[in-house]
Amino acid sequence: MTSLSHINLEKNNFHGKIPENFGKGCRLQSFRINHNQVEGSLPQSLGNCKGLKLLDVRNNYLNDIFPDWLGNLDQLQVLILRSNRFFGQVKNTSEITVSFTRLRVIDISHNNFSGYLPMNFLKNLHAIKEGYEKKDQPEYMMDVLANATWNYAFGLSFTAKGLETEFQGLLTIWTAIDFSNNQFLGEIPEILGELHSLIVLNLSHNCLTGSIPSSLGDLSELESLDLSSNQLHGRIPTELNNLGFLEVLNLSHNHLKGPIPQGKQFDTFTNDSYIGNLDLCGLPLSRGCVNDAETPTKLDRDDDDDEINWKFSILMGYGCGLVLGLSMAYIVFTTGKPWWFIRIFERARQRLAKR
Repeated sequence: MTSLSHINLEKNNFHGKIPENFGKGCRLQSFRINHNQVEGSLPQSLGNCKGLKLLDVRNNYLNDIFPDWLGNLDQLQVLILRSNRFFGQVKNTSEITVSFTRLRVIDISHNNFSGYLPMNFLKNLHAIKEGYEKKDQPEYMMDVLANATWNYAFGLSFTAKGLETEFQGLLTIWTAIDFSNNQFLGEIPEILGELHSLIVLNLSHNCLTGSIPSSLGDLSELESLDLSSNQLHGRIPTELNNLGFLEVLNLSHNHLKGPIPQGKQFDTFTNDSYIGNLDLCGLPLSRGCVNDAETPTKLDRDDDDDEINWKFSILMGYGCGLVLGLSMAYIVFTTGKPWWFIRIFERARQRLAKR
């Protein structure tokens, strides 16, 4: 391990456990043992490989809690734990001092992780927060070995833009978070909106509740957003219209309601982006919305009805008063009571007669 810088054992038939013999002089920069049958837990001796940039153990039978000790590897950029049997909460212990500050790609999908989405973990993703400087020429994850370059990220595959995509080379600007197909619950944290250079965000097939945070509209580089198959409710925030590079949007099978934002990128999405939300309305769905122009009209009509009812009530009051007054006058003059009212009336009649 003091001389090896890259190990690639992917797509074989290896089984058993990963050996615990990564010594303190470990110089590994990439370790790929994906698509095998290894089991057990990740060996913590990997923490001795301080220069590790890429770890890919997907599609195995690893059974372990989230390896937060990997946060001590301050060079780690790509972490793929996909399709294993990892479980429990994704959290950081107080002993972790670095905590994934350079991580740009994390795929922990298709496991049994649970609990709330990890706030502290997301706060520490500084490489995604700070963005990147756009350069004239693209830069790939490469290593120079004996005057030659080694593409140690060759053939990595991710679920991006709704499809499983294999990359011949991984650009250093590629950023992705895939927490899909787990058992995460609670609300989507607002802090996700601070990951300004994020390109892919997939939180689908979990148990997330609450509304879609409007802060996601700040992810100016986002190209793919998948929040499908959760229990989200409320309206689709209009701030998502700010995502000028968004190519894929999947909000299907939630409890969203209200009008779908219109214009810009939203004009390119089809019904498939919204199916399973029975209370959504507006294009591209066939169910129309009561637009803003109709609502005031309805309110004016209600006001007119109230005014008519008010006038009718006044007229009814006058009518009832007149009938009651005539009835009382008839009773007074036929009975002669009260006498004081009769006397006043007689005096007034006599004065009129003299005049």
